[in-house]
Amino acid sequence: METLNAAINQVNAILWSYVLIVLLIGLGLYFTFRTGFVQIRFIGEMVRLLAEGIGTERMGNQISSFQAFCISTASRVGVGNIAGVAIAIVLGGPGAIFWMWMVAIVGSATGFVESTLAQIYKLPRGKWTFHGGPAYYIQNVLHMPNLAKLFSLLLMTTFALVYNSLQANTITLSLNTAFGWDRMVVGVVVSVLIALVICGGAHFVARVAEMLVPVMAGAYLLLAFIVILLNFEKIPEVIYLIVSNAFAPQAAVAGGFGACVMNGVKRGLFSNEAGEGSVPNAAATAFVTHPVKQGLIQAFGVYVDTLLICSASAALVLLSGAYEIGGQITGIELIQHSLSIEVGKWAILFIGIMIMMFAFSSLVGNYYYGEINLAFLTESKIALYVFRAAVVAMTMFGSIASLPLVWNLADLFMAFLAATNLYAIARLFPFAKIALDDYENQRGKGFDPDFDPHVLPSLDGVYAWGMEKEKE
Repeated sequence: METLNAAINQVNAILWSYVLIVLLIGLGLYFTFRTGFVQIRFIGEMVRLLAEGIGTERMGNQISSFQAFCISTASRVGVGNIAGVAIAIVLGGPGAIFWMWMVAIVGSATGFVESTLAQIYKLPRGKWTFHGGPAYYIQNVLHMPNLAKLFSLLLMTTFALVYNSLQANTITLSLNTAFGWDRMVVGVVVSVLIALVICGGAHFVARVAEMLVPVMAGAYLLLAFIVILLNFEKIPEVIYLIVSNAFAPQAAVAGGFGACVMNGVKRGLFSNEAGEGSVPNAAATAFVTHPVKQGLIQAFGVYVDTLLICSASAALVLLSGAYEIGGQITGIELIQHSLSIEVGKWAILFIGIMIMMFAFSSLVGNYYYGEINLAFLTESKIALYVFRAAVVAMTMFGSIASLPLVWNLADLFMAFLAATNLYAIARLFPFAKIALDDYENQRGKGFDPDFDPHVLPSLDGVYAWGMEKEKE
């Protein structure tokens, strides 16, 4: 295991130090300037569109813009917002949080572009329903079927196998810390439950998890807010610590400035998924009158994820002073320890239960992301059964594996997945820009924007937009 972990770590060092940093930051800045800082200029519009989506009357099985936002947010919010933040601080120092913020602000423009493209090139799935995502715009617009298949394979592997091993790892660690439960036993229980759900049984488990996760997320934010209020006089000190360490990391940070930036960017991407290519799968399902509407809403989702929830987790760790750079206590255990310092030992139990709900819900959601992309590759029932068996096996593996190994695996596959999607949206960006210009032009005239695909130089790959105007 140690040899495998060391090898993966070396590959990650190359990918994240020289490839992904340049791609994520470089393309994010390019999209930011070319769109005239769309992620900042349109913040008010984002909020307005969210409210509009809540009140939209739906026909049939339509998915509203707000519902699609909730689907993607449910995928984003989870282990990365809590355990990932703690890991970033331990490995990169407090300054890593600053770079998480930066990748969120810059990445919000990337999120806008990929979700707008997913909307433009979505496919009808039935009356008033749609599907789509990177695999579809890579195949139908770039006409690169092999790359589209590679993307589907990477997304399927990353989310359903690697990320699920990470979710299982976090469940077993948090429950071991909270209750002293044996990780192997918890792993067996979690693996059996996920097997029942993905094989079509015990649907009530998934439904209960879906109902409890919003409540638990709200409770977590409320608890974090209370801790911040109790330590309000320390907030300026914490902000200064984050900003100052972003450019001059503490000597204890192995790798110095590079490690600070790299850990902030990695954990930021894992948390908000901007540019990774997962969110467009949800964005494509929404019924909206203009692709840019969903692009703006999903761009706002990056802010909610990183600037709100991740910042709350960072505040818990830094206000408690419990972190130690390069220390043994990290991930979910550090969050539990930090909260127990502030509000008492009961917080360890609270976080343990909350993480179990977060992570199990993500296990189910990640599996369905994978199944959708498996269907893009093959309709074989045998392949589906093999895939399901692999998901259960990886869940069990993650339950007992070491923390560094599962996070390094996640970083490795996340890098390959993001690189593939970023290549595609870099080539297709001009179409997203045309859609944005059209949206701005209509809004400037006081209209509620209605997309006419003929504003594009080519209708190649556009299959759904004639259906938008059909009447029942």
